[in-house]
Amino acid sequence: MSTSRHPVALQMERIVGGDAKLLALVMMLPLVDGVFPALILAGALNEPLDAIQVGLLIFGGSATVAVILADMNGTPREQATVVLLVGIPLILLAAVQAAFAPAIGSVLDDAIITRFAALVILAIAAKTASATIGEYLPNPVVIIGLGLVASVDPSGATFSVMTDPVLVANATLAAAVGVGFALTIALTGPYLREYMDIDRFRFGSAVALGLLPLSLLGMAFGQAPLAALIVAALFAVDFPFRGSDDADSSTDSGADATDAAAQMGAVTDGGDGQDSSESSATEREDEPNAYPGDDGTDTAGRAPWL
Repeated sequence: MSTSRHPVALQMERIVGGDAKLLALVMMLPLVDGVFPALILAGALNEPLDAIQVGLLIFGGSATVAVILADMNGTPREQATVVLLVGIPLILLAAVQAAFAPAIGSVLDDAIITRFAALVILAIAAKTASATIGEYLPNPVVIIGLGLVASVDPSGATFSVMTDPVLVANATLAAAVGVGFALTIALTGPYLREYMDIDRFRFGSAVALGLLPLSLLGMAFGQAPLAALIVAALFAVDFPFRGSDDADSSTDSGADATDAAAQMGAVTDGGDGQDSSESSATEREDEPNAYPGDDGTDTAGRAPWL
């Protein structure tokens, strides 16, 4: 049930091979293509709850789920080991990028880079929802590059590192949440492969990603992307008790349909119906005329001797 044709995961699978390489590319791509630094500069990690939201949507998300459930082999413990091998460097690199974010932000216009970050997230959401739509959209690296060119303002350039420890902590939290999400998927893989529909979760994740840029642009959406992701996860899992109820009801309806078909067959094959008519005729012939008519005939209009 968990087999997925995730557009992003399939594209990366054609580029790299191996479970660890594919998972590393999927999870570290936001750090490499500049999406995560852009979100830091756009103020998407100012609060711990925002960091949790970004971690689940950017480092976790449907692409990570598709790679772990549909492409990785081995036992849950082996898959968890691969996740940790990828996740620990991911957390360290996220902290380093957050530490250098003030220096990068000093040469960029915050308003412009925020708009381009929103465009990048929208493009990723569209690519996640449909491979066909993704073919007509530019690569996120191209969008980030254009945003950097458009927002460069070297007049206020300063070199500062670790000026905001809270921002570094939130960036580390976001990466740790993404790794924890991937680790949970790996450990519960046997259950999720049986009961989870990855493509259904993919569409819900795309909706959540589509809401994230709106909150970045100042609209009052708050943690709506996180709520949408949670709802998508709940609807993507077919819980066992739900399946058993459906099976029982289908079994009962099937048994009723079988009984009805058997009764119809007994009537239409001509056997039982003919016997019953003959027995009724015999009973009428043997039956005394309890209700004779006034003219010496019974109620059927026949003489008593007939």
